[in-house]
Amino acid sequence: MLELSSGVRHFPEYLDRARQEALVETIRAVVAEAPLFVPVMPGTGKPMSVRMSNCGPLGWVTDKERGYRYQTTHPLTGKPWPAMPAVLLDIWNEVSGYEKTPQACLINFYSDDAKMGLHQDKDEQDLKAPVVSISLGNSCLFRIGGLSRDDRTQSLKLASGDVIVLGGEGRLCFHGVDRIYPATSTLLKSGGRINLTLRRVGP
Repeated sequence: MLELSSGVRHFPEYLDRARQEALVETIRAVVAEAPLFVPVMPGTGKPMSVRMSNCGPLGWVTDKERGYRYQTTHPLTGKPWPAMPAVLLDIWNEVSGYEKTPQACLINFYSDDAKMGLHQDKDEQDLKAPVVSISLGNSCLFRIGGLSRDDRTQSLKLASGDVIVLGGEGRLCFHGVDRIYPATSTLLKSGGRINLTLRRVGP
């Protein structure tokens, strides 16, 4: 485990290949029930470059009219999100150090040309709970800064099976994904990267 800054911890190769493969199959079942959709930016309606779904009691969504929020149903199907798989709760319990359970798992699929701009995860009421991020598939260049968008940033490569925990003083650090490195993993048959982000929403 590496501490990048206060409260930000990196667990390289935390999940071995067998756990990664099992987790991918679990996520495939979730996405079969709650299909990936393209989120769009508030106000502008500009589509993001990732495709997204969720599992757990709540799911994070965004659209042009109502912006960033959590809701109990899939925005396209109108059905409740699938239950949080036990394997994700196990990972949370292993690395989060937080007694309450996560209420949402964001599933982001990055094609090889996708990226995610610097942002804070701040749509939650319970900011004492950490954010646990799991990488599967192709490696990415992850960038993390401070509490201001203008703070100095550092970059590191996240590989399949890596876990990042944003907690404590680092809970609201700006972070993003600058690029995906194609063909750096054989985990996903068609390439790309899956990022799973576990969050506690309410107090």
